[in-house]
Amino acid sequence: MDSGSGLDPDTGNKGKGSGGERKFGVFLKRVEPFLPRKDLNPRDLRSWAKKSGFVSDYSGETSTSTRTESSAFGLQKGRDQNQTLPGSSSHKTEVDPILGRSRPEIEHVTGSAPGSREEEEERRLNRNEATSETECEGGKLNKDLENGFYYPGGGESSEDGQWPKPILIKFGLRDNPGFVPLIYYGLQHYLSLVGSLVFIPLVIVPAMDGSNKDTAAVISTMLLLTGVTTILHSYFGTRLPLVQGSSFVYLAPVLVVINSEEFRNLTEHKFRDTMRELQGAIIVGSLFQCILGFGGLMSLLLRCINPVVVAPTVAAVGLAFFSYGFPQAGTCVEISVPLILLLLIFTLYLRGVSLFGHRLFRIYAVPLSALIIWTYAFFLTVGGAYDYRGCNADIPSSNILINECKKHAYTMKHCRTDASNAWRTASWLRIPYPFQWGFPNFHMRTSIIMIFVSLVASVDSVGTYHSASMLVNAKRPTRGIVSRGIALEGFCSLLAGIWGSGTGSTTLTENIHTINITKVASRRALTIGAMFLIVLSFLGKIGAILASIPQALAASVLCFMWALTVALGLSNLRYTQTASFRNITIVGVSLFLGLSIPAYFQQYQPLSSLILPSYYLPFGAASSGPFQTGIEQLDFAMNAVLSLNMVVTFLVAFILDNTVPGSKEERGVYAWTRVEDMKMDPEMQADYSLPRKFAQIFGCRCC
Repeated sequence: MDSGSGLDPDTGNKGKGSGGERKFGVFLKRVEPFLPRKDLNPRDLRSWAKKSGFVSDYSGETSTSTRTESSAFGLQKGRDQNQTLPGSSSHKTEVDPILGRSRPEIEHVTGSAPGSREEEEERRLNRNEATSETECEGGKLNKDLENGFYYPGGGESSEDGQWPKPILIKFGLRDNPGFVPLIYYGLQHYLSLVGSLVFIPLVIVPAMDGSNKDTAAVISTMLLLTGVTTILHSYFGTRLPLVQGSSFVYLAPVLVVINSEEFRNLTEHKFRDTMRELQGAIIVGSLFQCILGFGGLMSLLLRCINPVVVAPTVAAVGLAFFSYGFPQAGTCVEISVPLILLLLIFTLYLRGVSLFGHRLFRIYAVPLSALIIWTYAFFLTVGGAYDYRGCNADIPSSNILINECKKHAYTMKHCRTDASNAWRTASWLRIPYPFQWGFPNFHMRTSIIMIFVSLVASVDSVGTYHSASMLVNAKRPTRGIVSRGIALEGFCSLLAGIWGSGTGSTTLTENIHTINITKVASRRALTIGAMFLIVLSFLGKIGAILASIPQALAASVLCFMWALTVALGLSNLRYTQTASFRNITIVGVSLFLGLSIPAYFQQYQPLSSLILPSYYLPFGAASSGPFQTGIEQLDFAMNAVLSLNMVVTFLVAFILDNTVPGSKEERGVYAWTRVEDMKMDPEMQADYSLPRKFAQIFGCRCC
């Protein structure tokens, strides 16, 4: 018997014992010689890769689809039967790249004659069973996605070989549904982020002894900067649909500066002096972030920033306020408890309820809950729930002489809806302008704090960039694009320092949640919504209305937002092997030490406990911590930095993840796209490249 005779039908007549080989030869086609193509399209490579089984999974690593042939090469079986069953089919088991389940496929062999009736009936039943299983899996997938489940790597490639688009995204990155839908979806995106955009001034301005008018002015300034920086990021940053604004990353260090002995003991012009100190520190930190991005250092740092570092760092941002959240909200439990319960009902129990074709409870959970409870608090105020005989809510607590009224002054200030006089004092038209609080003050102590904070903000943004690209585009950005986004965030924080918003500007982590629930990823929608924010910032009465929100209500909303930040941070672990002892140990140790070490520094403040409220005590360690070298500026900075939960957590996680051995798959190393691949992919260039005219000026389009 000639070896290999069954692989060529033309050699079937050679030898007497080659009948089995001749019959098997009809199953295979002659392999044509390979000729290189000159008109190669990169999309064809993707199409070939999907059809041949070489696909990219959600973590960026290349894998192959598992296929097992049942009896395609059963030569011995064919000889035993002395004939090959005509019309036979080869059953294949293919692993679904989305659900991770096996699904059978029925592939008919070309060139075969029809088989018997029983075999045809069996094939028909198998085909129907496979179709039903696929439909059930697809229906389950669509239902899961509608309920907020995200399957990385979802979406099938199209026939022309384009990269797969995620399932159930209504409008993609470059989609234009029309002017009116753009307005609706743009405003919808910002309304879902209202808890992060306008509630930070309600925390920092009263801590600086600012007036209600000052609170309204800071809110208007934040609205202006959010609109401007979001437009800048949509055109010149990563170009992902991400809102820029005042982040919770900057809130804790701002409270540390405000509650230090140098500033909490100020009596005259405390608000302006503290704001000018924060402006100078934010400007220095933003310049460091610009150098980090434009200087190329961020591209090198990205090799060491992975989900095991990002997850605990972002989670520590939310956990830092556990001592502030409910102690502040608990001043009016009749307002805070119903609000938190309503938020949980809307986001969890009613998330699948659709009204007028929209999941209103999921998308507008925060503004709906706040509006309902605000109205409820208004009726409590009008009904006299917070009226006390002989007490006036308009009199400052320091000027109240009646002891009975002093007990109720705190309640009246935090619960009454008419405690703020911002509506009466704010003007209808007010345009925020640079250095509106005075020229910034620059000191080394606060500048060092903001340099560390800008580094943590960059790490936070890296995780957000990666998660957002997974939601709206199958290709991750290049390292250069990530560096460009970080550099632009530094420039946006520079604008925040010049205008005086009190905090730096960075990518909001809550963007991921918003894109996931709205299923809208159009940057045109974000740009139009940002324009509306700019217009609203010029209306002083808008800021006054938001400044009138009771502090207990604001603290209740922030409790939910900080918890959401913790959850979004820990969700980055889905890119890693979560069952790995290495990973869970690093995350657990990082979070524990990130909470425990700052607590050690915060206990060295004997006088602070007599002056500060209990919810401000964790932010008062800068002036009296254990770090003492005799250099006052350095002591202040290091005591403040080491009392920040997110900074300590980041340092511990960064060191452990980059020194403890572990494979790339185990660590979930971020797989950023190479520049060479982007140059060959026109779709990716359209998604991430700078505007054409701007790119021609700098001679860079794929950076």
